[in-house]
Amino acid sequence: MLNSQFLRSIQLKRTEIPSFKQYPFHLPSVKTLDELFLHPKVTFLVGENGMGKSTLLEAIAVALGFNPEGGSLNFNFSTYDSHSPLGEYLKLIRGAEKPKDGFFLRAESFYNVASSIEEMDREGFGRKVIDSFGGVSLHEQSHGEAFFATFTHRFRGNGIYILDEPEAALSPLRQMSMLTRIHDLVQEDSQFIIATHSPIIMAYPDAKIFEFTEAGVIESKLENTNHYQIMKQFFDDKNRMLHHLLDC
Repeated sequence: MLNSQFLRSIQLKRTEIPSFKQYPFHLPSVKTLDELFLHPKVTFLVGENGMGKSTLLEAIAVALGFNPEGGSLNFNFSTYDSHSPLGEYLKLIRGAEKPKDGFFLRAESFYNVASSIEEMDREGFGRKVIDSFGGVSLHEQSHGEAFFATFTHRFRGNGIYILDEPEAALSPLRQMSMLTRIHDLVQEDSQFIIATHSPIIMAYPDAKIFEFTEAGVIESKLENTNHYQIMKQFFDDKNRMLHHLLDC
């Protein structure tokens, strides 16, 4: 896989930034960014809300040619033009091999992807798009079922997959099942870049974790991330944590 890594690193064109005082360049993760070297298999972007991980993930997807709202490379719908210009200021260092598949999956706009699929199928050009997602309307499934149908059926392997907070629709058990599916696809020469808050998902072995903080982006281990430590503190002494939170 090291020789067929699709995306090796991301560089910020710092000299072209108009101002680091305006959005999104003022975000901690962007303001201090120089270059991120990605893992050939799985790279996680983690951190608190507002640190810019989803903004950077979206910019990477846009720079790769994906629709800002998600989908595969041939999805060109737009319900609301709200993405940042950050993608225009990223330089992608690609590997020698080109992916044969790809998908940008984001929780907040997955409904729009499902609607776009139904609209394309109503137009009736060739094979139905929904067949690639398991053949059942994504709107007729729960949010979690639709997400998992996409992982299971649409992700074909030998591809690059950009996932933004996939745990938003998945139960803890489904998150564990997702780890299995990620591993299957990695074995089929796939590369993942995932923004997540879930310690379960970021536990995938042999992955690289970048934690986004007020000081910038640092490479970390699962056990050292803020998400993991907070969850561990809570379950190690739930009553003490609740007493502190609720002042009771």
